[in-house]
Amino acid sequence: MKRPGNFVLFLGLIGAGAMATLFANLAMSKPQTVRLWEGDAPGALGKAEEDIPTITVYRPGKNNTGAAVIICPGGGYGVLAPHEGKPVAEWLNKIGVTGIVLKYRIAPKYHHPAPLTDVLRAVRFTRAHAKEWKLDPERIGVIGFSAGGHLASTASTHFDEGDKNALDPVEQISSRPTLSILIYPVITFTEPFLHHGSRNNLIGEPSDKPAFTELTTSLSSEQQVTGNTSPAFLVHGANDTVVPCENVLLYADALRKHHVPVELHLYENLPHGIGIGNKNLPSGTWTTRCEEWLQARGFLTPK
Repeated sequence: MKRPGNFVLFLGLIGAGAMATLFANLAMSKPQTVRLWEGDAPGALGKAEEDIPTITVYRPGKNNTGAAVIICPGGGYGVLAPHEGKPVAEWLNKIGVTGIVLKYRIAPKYHHPAPLTDVLRAVRFTRAHAKEWKLDPERIGVIGFSAGGHLASTASTHFDEGDKNALDPVEQISSRPTLSILIYPVITFTEPFLHHGSRNNLIGEPSDKPAFTELTTSLSSEQQVTGNTSPAFLVHGANDTVVPCENVLLYADALRKHHVPVELHLYENLPHGIGIGNKNLPSGTWTTRCEEWLQARGFLTPK
C-alpha cells in the first residue's frame, strides 16, 4: 500500500498557519472539521455548505491505538442521519479508534459519482495525514449505516491504488479501506431486494437504457466483489422491513466465494436505523461483537 505523499507540498498548498491550528486542535482531541478539497470538490455545483464535503475528526484520548474508521451516516442518499455520525465516533473513541465522520454530497443536488468520490477522498486524505494525526495508514477502515453502508461497500469494491502522476499528493495514495463495517446496509440495486429510495436518489429513476443497466450492476456491491475487496463485518435485522436482510446475505456470500474474510450477525429483532443501539437489548450487542472482530483482526493493536 502506498504511503502518504509529500506533506511539505501539501502545507504549501493550503497554508501552514491553517494546518498548524488544525493539528494543534487534533492533538488536544478536540473535534475538528476539515474540507476534503481546499478548492472546489470534483463536480461541485456551487460553493454553499452542501457543495463542500468534509470530515470531522474525533480523536481518542490516551488509549489511541492508531486505527481510524471513516463513518458514513445513512439517510437514503437524501439526508445524513445525525445519530449515525457523532455517536458512532464517540463509541470508536472509547475503544481507542479515531472516528472520522464524513459529510458526503447527497440528493437532490448530487448524485453518483459524487458520494463515492467523497468517501474515497476521505480514505486517501486520512492516510495523507496519518503521521500528523498519529495514525497507522495500514489501519484505516470504513463504517456505514443503511445507504451509508452502501457507500462504504462501494468504497470497498471501487477503490484504486492512487495515481502516482497526480499533481495533488493526496490523489497519489491508495483509497482502499483496510476493512469495512456495514450496519443494515443497502447492498444491491437490483430487484427484488433493493431499497428504491437510495437507488433513485443516487442514480435516478429506472430506465431501459443500457447505461442505466450498467450503472445498476456497477453499484450492486455483491456483483463487484473480488479477492481484494476489504474484509467485512456485517450486521442486519432479520425483521428489517426497510432494507431486506437479503442485502447482507448476498454480500456475505460473494465475499465467501472470493475468500474474503467476513463475519455476519443476523439479529432476530434489529430495527432499521437503530444506530449504536441500546446495549441492554440483544440487538445492542453488535458493537461488542464488532470490537471483538476488530481485536481479532489486529486492528486495535498499537504499532
